[in-house]
Amino acid sequence: MTNYFDSVWPPALLLSVVGLHLLCAPYTKVEESFNVQATHDILNYGVPWVNTTAVLADKFDHVDFPGSVPRTFVGALLLAGLGMPLKAVSGIVGPAAQQLLIRAILGGVNVAALMAVKGAVDTAFGRTAGKWYVLLQATQFHVMFYASRTLPNMFAFAITTYAVATLILVKAVTAKSARSAKRRRLALYLLTIAGVIFRSEVAILLAVETIYLVVRQRASLTKEVIPAGVAGAAIGLVTTVSVDSLFWQQFPLWPELVGFYYNTVLGKSSEWGTSPLHFYFLNALPRLLLNPMIYLVCIPLALGTKATQKTSQDILVPNMAFILAYSLLPHKEWRFIIYSVPAFTAVASAGASWIWVRKAKSVTYQALSALLFVSTIASAAAGVGLLYISSLNYPGGQALAQLHDLTSPEANSNISVHLGNLACQAGVTRFQQIHASWRYDKTEDEEKLLDPLFWQQFDYVIAEEPRRVIGSWEPIATQGAYGGLTLRPEAGTDVLALPVSPRGLTKTIHDAYNGVSEVLRNKITRGYWPAVKMEPKLYVLKKQEPRVAVYT
Repeated sequence: MTNYFDSVWPPALLLSVVGLHLLCAPYTKVEESFNVQATHDILNYGVPWVNTTAVLADKFDHVDFPGSVPRTFVGALLLAGLGMPLKAVSGIVGPAAQQLLIRAILGGVNVAALMAVKGAVDTAFGRTAGKWYVLLQATQFHVMFYASRTLPNMFAFAITTYAVATLILVKAVTAKSARSAKRRRLALYLLTIAGVIFRSEVAILLAVETIYLVVRQRASLTKEVIPAGVAGAAIGLVTTVSVDSLFWQQFPLWPELVGFYYNTVLGKSSEWGTSPLHFYFLNALPRLLLNPMIYLVCIPLALGTKATQKTSQDILVPNMAFILAYSLLPHKEWRFIIYSVPAFTAVASAGASWIWVRKAKSVTYQALSALLFVSTIASAAAGVGLLYISSLNYPGGQALAQLHDLTSPEANSNISVHLGNLACQAGVTRFQQIHASWRYDKTEDEEKLLDPLFWQQFDYVIAEEPRRVIGSWEPIATQGAYGGLTLRPEAGTDVLALPVSPRGLTKTIHDAYNGVSEVLRNKITRGYWPAVKMEPKLYVLKKQEPRVAVYT
């Protein structure tokens, strides 16, 4: 029974945490929009083998909204392919439910990759370390929150994480065995594919891992490195060029090469902001790992303990080199280095295990064990807080849902809705366009938006600035978003802001919390209480019919 429980709770915990993040924040942001829209279009319209150009122009979102550079359809094609049979079997046919389904598939794939790392940690550092790996990973907000999000990085993450698991096994056992050679080839093969298809920055991780394996483990260039690189590059290129040339109607097209040239060679990524050299090490990585015990105690202990030192160094050195090399580029984002998080967490789990199994041997280990336990619980609590705040940042999806609720009697009518830019960036996708008879317009052309005749065609508008909507319009709903924290809210303020109006049991809990906080603020805390401020972001407007004067 114990063995069964030990095998079940790790994947159950990771799946539950990813699922919680998915359900609490079901909408998506603009960075995820390409893959969400592409998956929707393939899932609902299939692959346009016949009359391709016309079908793409008529049905597919990317034709009208291509973005600054083309993105690969490979991830979307895989998600849609996995989603089609599950959609049929489960009976999930509603568009909004389809979005949850395809995101859940991606989350499940990433959890499977994380479980592969857990298995590698079991072999490298012992089963106690494997358990701590799961606990530490499950309480890291960013990986859990983004595991089901259709960023290109999270498609690459599934592949690189499985490669990390393979490399941990390579570095934990003898380097001269045939199995180790096979694993080295597999890891390099996977990293090559991830870099070629999904994210070009993985090439840096591939390069440092290759150099390290050749120098440290004497990996054979002719039998391992070159065959893995050639095979991975060939399969990756054939896959992405064939798929993306079809969907973009350009041949030959390699999206990641175009993106690399645009962002790195031309330096366009710097237009999105630059960060100092130390950003990844002193800002991004601590936020990604979240628990300070990981980088202040557990990793240093694993690196300093003779029993775990060599394997820990072999795991961390290439990942540190990858982050250091990537730090040379001016534009920096945490998602560019997320591939290294499982490796850092794996090494930290070795340190955590070393502390935990010795907690009865000395006062020092007892204190460290207590700190490890408390910090893990605190990280989980912090993750819940971050999830709560993050759920308030999708006003577009919430505003469109509000409109659908307010107009349910007209659901079968020919309604026309204009969706403003902020709405489309903050939650609206084609999956949210649930009424087939409605027309959802996303026009961005400034000249058209200044034309009074343009606005006459719409029955409703979701706008960030109502004054820019020409004509006579009545605001019927307002959707807020996260506007910061305050420790001294005004009397009567909703201190537990929610993205939608609470109902049922949620309303009861919400009202009770507000009531208790009001009493405590008045009686004990002198008005102090942590509260989230909401700022109005989007307005749902309904066209006002012109009044006809009646003369008697």
